[in-house]
Amino acid sequence: MAKKRATPRKEKFTRWDVTDHLRTEEDIQAYLEAAMEEGGDDAGFIAAVLGDIAKARGIMSLAEATGMTRMGLYKALSDGGNPSFATVLKVVKALGLKLVPQKAA
Repeated sequence: MAKKRATPRKEKFTRWDVTDHLRTEEDIQAYLEAAMEEGGDDAGFIAAVLGDIAKARGIMSLAEATGMTRMGLYKALSDGGNPSFATVLKVVKALGLKLVPQKAA
């Protein structure tokens, strides 16, 4: 008598999204701090991180707070975005955050 072969299970995977893990103010602050340490000299990377935070908080409310359009924010804060420093300052302020200069280690 031949052994019956087990049918392989089909695994279901979902795409990991950082915005699912930015639930608290502490999460957001830690994420931005880590990003600044990791790639603080890469403006596109920091813009994308701000975009992640904006999506987690709600892009529409952020658009209203900054006086920008939703699409303008998506474009500026995308991975390939190149926001002006004025836009970065508006977004940071609207997120209730502030940039704090300190001496580099």
